[in-house]
Amino acid sequence: MKIAVLDDYAGAALRLADWDGLDVTVFSDTISDQAALVARLRPFDVICLMRERTPMPAAVIGALPQLRLIVTSGPRNASIDLDAARAAGVTVCGTPSRKTTTSELTVLMMLALNRRLMPEVAALHGPASWQTGLGRDVAGLTLGLIGLGNIGAQMAVLGRALGMQVCAWSQNLTDARAAEVGVTRMGSLAALMAASDVATVHLVLSPRSEGLLDAAAFAVAKPGQVFINTSRGPIVDTPALLAGLRVGHPAMAGLDVFDAEPLPVDDPLRDADLIAAGTLLLTPHLGYTTEATFALFYRETVAAITAWAAGASIRVLA
Repeated sequence: MKIAVLDDYAGAALRLADWDGLDVTVFSDTISDQAALVARLRPFDVICLMRERTPMPAAVIGALPQLRLIVTSGPRNASIDLDAARAAGVTVCGTPSRKTTTSELTVLMMLALNRRLMPEVAALHGPASWQTGLGRDVAGLTLGLIGLGNIGAQMAVLGRALGMQVCAWSQNLTDARAAEVGVTRMGSLAALMAASDVATVHLVLSPRSEGLLDAAAFAVAKPGQVFINTSRGPIVDTPALLAGLRVGHPAMAGLDVFDAEPLPVDDPLRDADLIAAGTLLLTPHLGYTTEATFALFYRETVAAITAWAAGASIRVLA
């Protein structure tokens, strides 16, 4: 049984789980070319995925006759074609996940942007050699949550702990859910953007949410707004965001997720002027990349492989 572990950027898979007795090959890079990906994966019976780093569409699954098992970190993975896996007789299993890591990163980005952390660090190491500007307290600001699921609810708690007023909006948010979490429900996305000093995205990517944050949403952003997306890249219309940043709507943005990952070196988001000014903060999808989370992912991946090999698959998705 030959096992491939994909997209292990941090070189953590073999260190964080006991793969003893298993024939494992670990790949640290991401292949976006489908033909090259198929060529790499053709010898393997088992493929272990890290969330949505490498997609598994029908064309790839169908081109891997040796494939019998896919294990993805987390309880779901929208980039796996589950119907194609079933049709090919490929079992798909998931793992448990941890719930606090993305909200922690969102708060980190919020504080870094409001307190001008990155440009001040650059100033310290540059010609100025010391501080050059003033940051903004978050206490007393309004935090707007676009989505109020598990992560949005965690953000509400963290925002209030920092002294912020918290409001929320999503297409299906009810008064009862808003009251349960203790936030003010806004009647529209435009209303939330107009009221929020900090707006953060916590939605699942779907046809309904794709491109939701568009030019119209940014046009009504509250003056001085910090906008943060740690959810999924395509929820935000990237050209509209870049255009908005250049005219101050929003004033600053932090992005941990992108339309294409890893982010291409020539992507327009790598705007040196916006980054140097502290207007744009980019991080390489760090929302869930912590030691504890990856230890859980990889240990439970091994458990899923072992259970499947014994004929008793666990956490079956397809």
